[in-house]
Amino acid sequence: MYTCGVTVYDKCHIGHARSLYVFEVIRRYLKFRGYDVHFVRNITDIDDKIINKAGEVHRSSEEVARENIASYYEDLNRLQMSKADIEPKATENIPDMVKHIEGLVAKGFAYAVQGDVYFSVRKFPEYGKLSGQSVEEMREAVRIEKDPNKKDPLDFALWKKSKEGEPSWPSPWGPGRPGWHIECSVMSTKHLKCETLDIHAGGRDLIFPHHENEIAQSESLSGKSFAKYWLHHGLLTINGQKMAKSLGNFITVSDALKKYGVDDLKVFFLSSHYASPIDFSEEKMTEAKKALQRFDILYWKASEIIKQKNNFRSVEPEFIKENKNRFLEAMDDDFNTPKALGCLFDLVSDTNKFIDQEKNDSYYADIVHQAVSAFDQMMKEIFGLFSQEEEWSLAKEEADLLEERRRARESKNFKKSDELRQTLKKKGIVVEDAKDGQTWRRV
Repeated sequence: MYTCGVTVYDKCHIGHARSLYVFEVIRRYLKFRGYDVHFVRNITDIDDKIINKAGEVHRSSEEVARENIASYYEDLNRLQMSKADIEPKATENIPDMVKHIEGLVAKGFAYAVQGDVYFSVRKFPEYGKLSGQSVEEMREAVRIEKDPNKKDPLDFALWKKSKEGEPSWPSPWGPGRPGWHIECSVMSTKHLKCETLDIHAGGRDLIFPHHENEIAQSESLSGKSFAKYWLHHGLLTINGQKMAKSLGNFITVSDALKKYGVDDLKVFFLSSHYASPIDFSEEKMTEAKKALQRFDILYWKASEIIKQKNNFRSVEPEFIKENKNRFLEAMDDDFNTPKALGCLFDLVSDTNKFIDQEKNDSYYADIVHQAVSAFDQMMKEIFGLFSQEEEWSLAKEEADLLEERRRARESKNFKKSDELRQTLKKKGIVVEDAKDGQTWRRV
């Protein structure tokens, strides 16, 4: 599985976060289903955007790339997500790109002009098969910069002659640097050690021209299909608008996580199918937070029941089994996370109902424990939620305050009980009263 990664000319924004997370969930689910997943996600650290940004800030492109790579890995940590198995940098694989381009020139699919090398689109009859467009339709649909060196306006650069002061590497055509498209073709097949990928993933905006070009330059050299499955995530907007610094709605990952919890952000992403667009708003983040609290409250409630036992009997009632099966069916159907999330909410409701109504069941604690195990499997192992939750334990001072409040309420000293509730709230513990006594949870 190969995913187009970040181009490190700036900090990651929440659109990048969605891309990173949805493909992380897919990777986790495939592994859960028993697949041996080898996951490669590249880093583009040489590109026109990086060179332009370096010029704007009067620094070298290497410095700009290095700083933003460090920021990208900080964001991965903030998002509590793993790196890919391999995260190759474009600059570390340039000799392999030169070799690939040489092969395309030798086979007549590419041509060199004054230090630049271009892919001849019309030499690849299947060009357009991913986006479903003919060559003529593509010429009309996109703005193509005029380049007198090209034989055809749709031809794209495989190698670019470096201008004065730009980074460059040696090649048979003179000093230069690779085009963006060739980077992914080479790094994906090199690091996955195959000519046909099982899965190639990326944003919907990359279908044309990036992925279309990857197919052309890969299949022209290998003579084999480049990828069996293409997965494209929908794009993220902010209150219905495209995210842009000029609009003042550009939200970096670090800024978003100063305001929202990482799990709130993940639940928001899960609420929309990966292939669909998603609109970020304050209201939707509030909804995600409320949804997450339903799980949180259940976890705390269940912990009070299961902490009384050490050994649990193996038992799975129908309500747990049914919701788990529905969850798996949803995820098997093109990773339908909104539907899968709905199954988890149903399991929350069913578990709460069981906790409230079946206290006399001889398997009471065992079934609650089994429900928590099911949540752990689906929410933690597959969705990567609650990866840094606090322990279900109390400091001695907190335990003493809860005990003091319990006694105050038992003796009907409600004034004292309310005062202690406020004291505990300041410590981040919410106390709730039920017929069987008080329960608590952290916030």
